[in-house]
Amino acid sequence: MPQADHRRTVLTTGAAAGIGWSTARLFAERGHRVAIADRDGEAALRRAAELGEGHLGLACDVTDEAAVAEAVAAVTERFCRLDALVNNVGIGDTAAPTLEQGAAHFRNVLDVHLTGTFLMSRTAAAAMIAQGGGAIVNLASIAALTGLPRRNAYGAAKAGIVSMTRSMGAEWGAVGVRVNAVAPGYVRTELVEKLIADGLLDPAGIVARTPLGRMLEPTEIAEAIYFLASPAASGITGSVLSVDAGWVAFGAAGSPSG
Repeated sequence: MPQADHRRTVLTTGAAAGIGWSTARLFAERGHRVAIADRDGEAALRRAAELGEGHLGLACDVTDEAAVAEAVAAVTERFCRLDALVNNVGIGDTAAPTLEQGAAHFRNVLDVHLTGTFLMSRTAAAAMIAQGGGAIVNLASIAALTGLPRRNAYGAAKAGIVSMTRSMGAEWGAVGVRVNAVAPGYVRTELVEKLIADGLLDPAGIVARTPLGRMLEPTEIAEAIYFLASPAASGITGSVLSVDAGWVAFGAAGSPSG
């Protein structure tokens, strides 16, 4: 008779690339069963296969209420529990001046980030409460904590995620569900590398402005996510952890190196 698999289970959205993929790999390496949910279902399946046997890839549009319900049900049916949710999915903002930005783009960015985080959190929390607890980690950003010119939709969406993290953390703490967020700074993901190649980001300027004097790697964000989702963070809820190489902390003129 096969023995029951008591490994912890994590569902990560938008995990076919970037920070999400680094996070999925880290959880798998440390013995978790991982479900990867991505709008590109084929990419999610490929990534789950790369992690090895016993993981799950799912197609999921986080803005679609029915699709979110199906994804969470698929995870709980396959693994019999859901210990952690990582709300990583997101889309980029326009670089256009504010006076040239359109409402359709603004609404779409808010829908993916805010509605997606709301729907995934609400649905996953119901499963976690039924089993006795769990942890949710949301992806915020330095854009939520400081002003980034032209990044109106993205900044507003991430600020909303910070607020939602605090209110959900306060609401669900008594029923065993912790909710926290990580606020990354500039991270060398595939998307950021493309922005640099296209001349839309100045890496030298970013590094000069950053107290640690470098951009971050996706694995560094993954480590923070892992910590907040783990029992090691059992006393933390409703909090936002800045992992930004000191970007938000630095408020002086010139370079932090003097």
